[in-house]
Amino acid sequence: MRYSGIRVIKEALSGHKGWGPLWRDPEPKPHYDFVIIGGGGHGLATAYYLAREFGESRIAVLERGWIGGGNVGRNTTIIRSNYLLDGNEPFYEFSLKLWERLEQDFNYNAMVSQRGILNLVHTDAQRDAARRRGNAMILNGSDAELLDTEGVRKLYPFLNFDNARFPIKGGLLHRRGGTVRHDAVAWGYARGADQRGVDIIQNCEATGFKVEDGKCLGVETTRGFIGAGKVGVSVAGSSSRVMALAGMRLPMESHVLQAFVSEGLKPVLPGVITYGAGHFYCSQSDKGGLVFGGDIDGYNSYAQRGNLPVIEDVAEGGVSLIPALGRVRLLRAWGGIMDMSMDGSPIIDNTHIEGLSFNGGWCYGGFKATPAAGWCFAHLLKTGQPHETATAYRFDRFRRGYMIDEKGQGAQPNLH
Repeated sequence: MRYSGIRVIKEALSGHKGWGPLWRDPEPKPHYDFVIIGGGGHGLATAYYLAREFGESRIAVLERGWIGGGNVGRNTTIIRSNYLLDGNEPFYEFSLKLWERLEQDFNYNAMVSQRGILNLVHTDAQRDAARRRGNAMILNGSDAELLDTEGVRKLYPFLNFDNARFPIKGGLLHRRGGTVRHDAVAWGYARGADQRGVDIIQNCEATGFKVEDGKCLGVETTRGFIGAGKVGVSVAGSSSRVMALAGMRLPMESHVLQAFVSEGLKPVLPGVITYGAGHFYCSQSDKGGLVFGGDIDGYNSYAQRGNLPVIEDVAEGGVSLIPALGRVRLLRAWGGIMDMSMDGSPIIDNTHIEGLSFNGGWCYGGFKATPAAGWCFAHLLKTGQPHETATAYRFDRFRRGYMIDEKGQGAQPNLH
C-alpha cells in the first residue's frame, strides 16, 4: 500500500475501511543472513537500509517489547548537525541530509519540521566557541549563522535578555535543524523494512549468543534459537546488559534522561531553543505542548523513570530563561535509558567475536542520528568496514587515545 493524498481522501469517504497493518507479525525462521537485536529507530533503520541499499532480504529484527516502546518514543524529537569536531560533524550532517528526504524515501509522514535551532550565547567566551563551531559546520557542508542580541530578540522577544548573571549576547542559529515525530520514525522504518521482506519479531528477547571457535552463530531468545550469518546489536540503554551475554564489558554506563511536556499552548516557540547558561532545551509540538529536557539523572539505572531533583533543576533553568514559563503547568514526564560512553560519543564497530557487531553509546545524540546510524551500521554489517562518516566510532579509540570529547566533561559518564 502506498500512501498519498488521494488515498487519504478515498479512505475518508469510505469509512477508513481500507487501511491495513503497517507490518506483518511473522513467526521467526530458523536462520537469517542478518539478525538485528533491537527494534528501536537504529535497529529498524539498519534493517531498512540493509534491504534497500544493499539488496538483502533474509533479515530479522528482534524486539523484546513492542515497536516504538523504547528510546525512539522517549526523547525530545530534536534533529541537528551543529557539531564541532571532525569525528562528529560529517556524520551528523550525513544524518540530517537523510532526514531531509526521509518521508519521501519510505513514504510515511514522520512530521519532519526544519524549524531551526538556536544555541544562546551569554559570554564573550561562548561567542568565540559558537564562532568556531559555526565555521566547522559550514566547512562540513552544514549551515550556521551567528546572531547578535537584536537578532535573537527578533526571533524570541520574550526571553530574559537582561538577566544580571546570564545576559543574552547572541546565539548560533542552525536553520536546517528542527524536530521530527519520534514514534512515527519507528513506524515508518518498520513499514519500509517489512515491505522489503524484513521479519519484525516483537516480544522476542535475546537471552544469549551461540559462539563457537570465536564466531557468533546466532541468538538464543525467548522464542527459541535463531541462527544468523551476522548479528548486529543496537539496543540503546541496554547495551551493557546484552553485550554481557557475549562476555563483553563495554566502556559505558546506563543513565536516565528525562523529557517533559507542558500543557497545550497557542504557538509561542517558532523553533528549538537551547540555554547556553544551563542545560535546558525546548521546542513546541504540533499539539501545542512545550517539549523540553536537560541533564541526565546522575546515577546508573535501567528504569524508564526519573527523579524529582532533575525535574526541579530543568524547570528552574527554563523559568530563568523564559520567565513566562512560571505560569505553565507540567503535563507529564518520562525517561529514556542512555548508554553513556566515556567520551560522550558513540561506537559503531565490529567486536572481537566474528559475526557480531555493535552500535551504541549514543548518549544525547541517539535520535538525531537514527538515519545515519542505520545506514552506517548496515554498511558495516554488509561490508565489514566502517562507513566513511563513522571511521572515528571505533572501540579502540579509548586505548589509542583518540577520544571524541564533543560533550565529554570528565572520566565518567554522569559528568556528560
